[in-house]
Amino acid sequence: MRNKVRCLIIGSGPAGYTAAIYASRANLEPVLFEGLQPGGQLTTTTEVENFPGYPEGITGPEMMEDLKKQAQRYGTEIYSGRATSVDFSVRPLKVTIDNEHVIEADTVIISTGATAKYLGLPDETKYAGQGVSACATCDGFFYRKKTVAVVGGGDTACEEATYLAGLAGKVYLIVRKPYLRASQIMQERVMNNPKIEVLF
Repeated sequence: MRNKVRCLIIGSGPAGYTAAIYASRANLEPVLFEGLQPGGQLTTTTEVENFPGYPEGITGPEMMEDLKKQAQRYGTEIYSGRATSVDFSVRPLKVTIDNEHVIEADTVIISTGATAKYLGLPDETKYAGQGVSACATCDGFFYRKKTVAVVGGGDTACEEATYLAGLAGKVYLIVRKPYLRASQIMQERVMNNPKIEVLF
C-alpha cells in the first residue's frame, strides 16, 4: 500500500467503482478503500432489474463484483479498510485508514453512499429481500397490486408511498408521530391519493 497517491477513493458502491473506472482510465492510478460494507448497499439487494446493460437482471452482489473487476482491469488498487479521519486543511490531503495508516493524496473522492434507516426489529433482518425493503424504486415492482406499508412521516416516506401507490393495490403510511413532518406539497400528495391511507 502506497503512502502517497494522486487519487484516493473512499467507498466501494456503484459511485466509488465508477469513479475508480474513470480515474484509472485517465491514468490517475487511483487507490480505493472499500469501507465497512464492500460493494455498498446494493450487496443487500437480491435482484437488480432496473440497471441498463442487464436485460435479464442481476443480483446486487454479482453486479458489484462486475464493477470491481472493471475498476481493477484498468489498474485501480482496491484495499479493505475504512477512512477514520481526514485532514483537508492542508495539501496534500491526509486520510487516516483504520486509525493507523495515513495516506497523502492530491485528490480525494468521497463516495460513502447511503444507509437505509430501519426500525431495528429482528424480523427486518430475517425478511430482508423477502418482503422488507428500504427502496421503493428498487423493489416496488415486486409488490404490484399487493398491499404494502411504508413507515415514516418525512419527505422520503411520502415520496416512497406516492411512488408505490402507482404500483401497489393499497399503501399504508405508518407515521409514528401524530403528524407528518414532510413538506406541505408532499403531505398534500399523500392525503389526496386514494390508494394511500395514513395511520398516525
